[in-house]
Amino acid sequence: MMLLHVQRIAVPFEYPVYFTEGVFSPGNGDLASAIAAKEPRRRHRLLPVIDGGVAAAWPSIADDIARYADAHAERLSLAADPVVVPGGEAAKNDGAATAALQARLDALGMDRQSFVMIVGGGAVLDMAGYAAATVHRGVRVVRVPTTVLAQADSGVGVKNGVNAFGKKNLLGTFAPPFAVLIDPRFLETLSLRDKVAGMAEAVKVALIRDARLFSWLSERAPALASGSPAPLAELVRRSAEIHLQHIATAGDPFELGSARPLDFGHWAAHKLESLTKHRLRHGEAVAIGIAIDTLYAELAGLCSAPTAAAVLSTLEALGFALWDDALDLARGERGERLCVLDGLDEFREHLGGELTVTLLEDVGRAREVHAMDERHIVAAIARLRERAGKRAARAAGAARS
Repeated sequence: MMLLHVQRIAVPFEYPVYFTEGVFSPGNGDLASAIAAKEPRRRHRLLPVIDGGVAAAWPSIADDIARYADAHAERLSLAADPVVVPGGEAAKNDGAATAALQARLDALGMDRQSFVMIVGGGAVLDMAGYAAATVHRGVRVVRVPTTVLAQADSGVGVKNGVNAFGKKNLLGTFAPPFAVLIDPRFLETLSLRDKVAGMAEAVKVALIRDARLFSWLSERAPALASGSPAPLAELVRRSAEIHLQHIATAGDPFELGSARPLDFGHWAAHKLESLTKHRLRHGEAVAIGIAIDTLYAELAGLCSAPTAAAVLSTLEALGFALWDDALDLARGERGERLCVLDGLDEFREHLGGELTVTLLEDVGRAREVHAMDERHIVAAIARLRERAGKRAARAAGAARS
């Protein structure tokens, strides 16, 4: 006789996202309020983990955090001086950095009611979040994302992870943050290249979710391409809100199924990042991935030529290059298969066995497919190659004149 018991557990998750300014100014109480929200009478231990790029661009940040903690000493206690970790994708590629942070959390006696405050870009949020999530099965995390990409997308989500065995995000967890604080002042320290790169995820979410946001991006592309602060802050806010809405309402926040519309353009992007050894920023690779999948959708008869043209033109107007020579890398004795196509197999594995790719039908409307015709992908890449050649020729002609 077989006995079967079906266990059901429902666990609600809730975390606030603050859009604030001067997050470490002693007069700004948002950080202290966020940390003390559930236990207002307690003094909370806090360990700052800071992206090395942020520490270099903002030399006073450790002192600013210490002054903030002193000003809110009734609610905050620094466990130690900030831990500074490598910024960029190096943070996720180096397993030793993760292990060192885990060891530091252990040495400081950080428990499940302690807080790790991560100040940095998406890669550092991922790595430090993964380290915190795996110590005591989860030390509380407060995120302070500092890049356009992190503020508009990854910093408000529920993922953490590191790269391993040559694969993007192979090791990771789903661990919602305790709170997120988004401060546009951090964007002032970014290079123009990093500001532009971060906009790719806003284009992505606009294309699959919000036609009005895409129109707004197209209209304000010149100002955004120059890094103008006001439209950049609005881009961050609107993109973050759409991402949060998707996580809350799409029915699969921990991605138990194979459908991941927020990974539009990412199967090629992840492969391009590895093929270029991360010479391409994540957002730069995503822009190319969006372009490939948009042209594929046109070739497959899913979206119209005017829609595809609008997508590519907007990406270029924002400052993205839609070609990289890594797209031409091939393998096999006669170079018969483009290496980027391996990204489809890796994406399928990451999804859990069934390939599910989001493609455009129109701006703001997407469709999921479970197979892609490699001939159309190769043709889409050829069109990007041709488009880049024409743009280079026009630029050379303009320079001569």
